[in-house]
Amino acid sequence: MNNDDEFYDAVTGLDSDESYEGTSEASFKDAGVYDVTPRSNGSTSPENGIRKRRTTLPAPMFSRNNFSVWGILKKCIGLELSKITMPIVFNEPLSFLQRITEYMEHTYLINKACLLSDSIERMQAVAAFAVSAVASQWDRTGKPFNPLLGETYELTREDQGYRLISEQVSHHPPVSAFHAESLVGDFVFHGSIYPKLKFWGKSVEAEPKGTITLELLKHGEVYTWTNPFCCVHNVILGKLWIEQYGTVEILNHSTGDKCVLNFKPCGMFGKELHKVEGYIQDKSKKKLCVIYGKWTECMWSVDPQTYESNKKAEKKADSKKQKSPAQGCRNVGGFLPNQLLGGYRYGVCGSLCFHSLCFIV
Repeated sequence: MNNDDEFYDAVTGLDSDESYEGTSEASFKDAGVYDVTPRSNGSTSPENGIRKRRTTLPAPMFSRNNFSVWGILKKCIGLELSKITMPIVFNEPLSFLQRITEYMEHTYLINKACLLSDSIERMQAVAAFAVSAVASQWDRTGKPFNPLLGETYELTREDQGYRLISEQVSHHPPVSAFHAESLVGDFVFHGSIYPKLKFWGKSVEAEPKGTITLELLKHGEVYTWTNPFCCVHNVILGKLWIEQYGTVEILNHSTGDKCVLNFKPCGMFGKELHKVEGYIQDKSKKKLCVIYGKWTECMWSVDPQTYESNKKAEKKADSKKQKSPAQGCRNVGGFLPNQLLGGYRYGVCGSLCFHSLCFIV
């Protein structure tokens, strides 16, 4: 086995006798106590035909601010990074197989695409779903646990109309595969993910290798894409924060239409933080519409000529008097005839949508 492919998970204990601040008994008391007493009407049993599901974990996570990554890494200078074990506090209480199911959080966008008759509108809905799949990573700085080889996780959501199963199909390197399908036979969603990690001193970059595939069975269409890069900053000192960047190409193999999305890097002054901008083109490479927004909020669609003319006009205008249309959803409705593709995190953009293509959580 190649040493470069060796993968080390978190450990619950440390070999040294040194105790780290924040792991005292008081820290765990602050996290609260979970009552495990059996109840006849537990959260998993249906009430009036509706199955209740938990919205929070049994105990809150204690702060990671009491732990210093540098305090650990400085003792490992000269060692191979892949062989450094980290305290369990830097993990979140989920496995990566469970984390994958968060891709389906906004399944209503797929259901909307199945109902649309126009292929370009279907591409818009699929693009919004592809962006929404990474929205749950916002402010998620904990690393999920590595599943065991052959481990599986199943999820059925009657309320959202799908079932999903994920499995750890390889451990060296770690590869997770998943398969989801509509309960009424509208779509199939599947893929595999091989997260390649790179350490850059002050940040950790994750390249989610693997192809994502969505099949709209009613229309006989197959869409494929890959996820953008994810980077966690300030892993040594400072407040942890996450950004997504890179180019995502969504291809409709049936019609030849393509959606190109550019997840913009933050930049020096944070002006482009969370911004996504792209376009949809047909098989002749003619741009049909521009898509823009923030992967933490919502996505918008607008005519290319209108978008470009507004961008040129704003470059000449005073930035204090007129903000860029891609700067936020609250400002674009006044002067761009656009459509809201999906306010998948917040519902604040609904009042600005004045076209038919509007679907918000």
